[in-house]
Amino acid sequence: MTEVPEHLLKRAQAARDKAKAEAPAPAADAGGAAEPAGDPRIPAHLLERSKAAKAKKAGGEQAAAAVATTGGGTAVATAPPPGPPTAAGPGGHTQRLLTVVKSGSIQDVKAKPIDKVHTWPHLLIIEFVAALLVTAFLLIFSWVVNAPLQDLANFNQTPNPSKAPWYFLGLQELLTMFHPMVAGVTIPGMGIFLLILAPYIDKNPSNKPEFRKFAIALMTVHLMFWGVLTIIGSFFRGPGFNFTLPWRDGIFFEF
Repeated sequence: MTEVPEHLLKRAQAARDKAKAEAPAPAADAGGAAEPAGDPRIPAHLLERSKAAKAKKAGGEQAAAAVATTGGGTAVATAPPPGPPTAAGPGGHTQRLLTVVKSGSIQDVKAKPIDKVHTWPHLLIIEFVAALLVTAFLLIFSWVVNAPLQDLANFNQTPNPSKAPWYFLGLQELLTMFHPMVAGVTIPGMGIFLLILAPYIDKNPSNKPEFRKFAIALMTVHLMFWGVLTIIGSFFRGPGFNFTLPWRDGIFFEF
């Protein structure tokens, strides 16, 4: 083994002494413990801010250990030992990324469809306009159509044909086709009962005709059935309530 020259040993010792002298002294924190030198890449003002925060935290923990006197006894509140938070990550960092979600998945949409309409002014305005139109139609119709009062009824002379008012001519027409029990009770009762059940059978809230086929078909059949019976009883029934043609024998109907 070759012996190291003495001048080389002295030069190495001098270099080590110089490095120890130039190394910065470890800083002491608020508790008196030496703190290792910071990373030279961290700016000085950030290091100062970190030291101030640690000193403030240490002062708050000391103030938390206050003595509260209640009655004759004394209760001492001891602050928890300093240290990183329970949920802290590696290196004491508390900022962690949990997950990334889409914005639409966490939005609380409170706008819900409402199937209600205010009575005033929405509903009452529509009803008022409809009442005005019906009143105007009745006024014009009663002005144009002559409907005088007839003579007093003569029980010794029965008119021929004897017809019911126009709104009952459908029932009178049914009496010529079916038994009175069927024409006067069964058929009208079934029609009224079916109309009563219509709102419970068809619960579609839409106002568009293409989505209300059942309701439109039911009402159309009802109106056409009753309208055809009324027209036949008014214009196609002559003396003896026999079937006749109005363009050949005339119209046996009075308003």
